[in-house]
Amino acid sequence: MKKIARDWVAVSKVVVLPLLLLPLCMLLAAGLGNQLGPDPAKALVDQTGLWAMRLLLLCLAMTPLRHITRRNFWGRYRRMLGLFALLYALVHVCSYVFLLFGAHWSELLAELTKRPYVIAGSAALLLMLPLGFTSTRSWQRRLRYRWVQLHRLIYPLSLLVLLHFFWVKKLGIQSVWPYALTLFCLLGVRLWWFFRQSAGLV
Repeated sequence: MKKIARDWVAVSKVVVLPLLLLPLCMLLAAGLGNQLGPDPAKALVDQTGLWAMRLLLLCLAMTPLRHITRRNFWGRYRRMLGLFALLYALVHVCSYVFLLFGAHWSELLAELTKRPYVIAGSAALLLMLPLGFTSTRSWQRRLRYRWVQLHRLIYPLSLLVLLHFFWVKKLGIQSVWPYALTLFCLLGVRLWWFFRQSAGLV
C-alpha cells in the first residue's frame, strides 16, 4: 500500500511540475509578445512576487493538510513547492534589479537603505536561500535536528514576505488581505497544535 502511495505521488509530481512552471512561462511569453502592459518590467516584478507568495503559502499548507487528512503524502510536495517559491522569488528580484533599475547598483543601494519594502523583501530572500540550499535529503541527514530548527525560518520568512507586500502600497490593501488571512490561519493552526502538544492533549 505504501509503495502504491509513493508511486502515485511520483507520477503526480510529473503533472504538478509543469503546472508550477506554467505561470512563469506565460509571463515570459507575454513579455516577449509585448503583452504585459505599458510597464512590462513592473508587471513581471509584481506577478513573480505574487506567485512566490502563493507558492510559499501552499508550501505552508502541506503540513496542516497532512494532519487534517491523516495522509503523509502531502509532505512530499513541500520541498517542490518551496523550491518553486524560491525560483519565483529569484526571478522577482532579478527582474527588479536588472529590468526596473538596469543594475544601477548605487541606486539599488539607496533603495535598500530607505525603502522598508525593499529591506523586508531582501531579508526574506536571505532567509529563503539557506532553506533552498539545504532542502535535499543529504542535508537533512547531515544536519539532523538542526535541519528542523533551520527550516522553522519559514515562519519569520513568511511574515517578512507579507510585510514586503503590505509596504508595496501600489498593490493596495485589497490585494494583500487574502494572503494575510491565509497566512495567519496557517500559522494559527500550528500554534494551536503546539499548545495542544504542550498540554499533552495529542
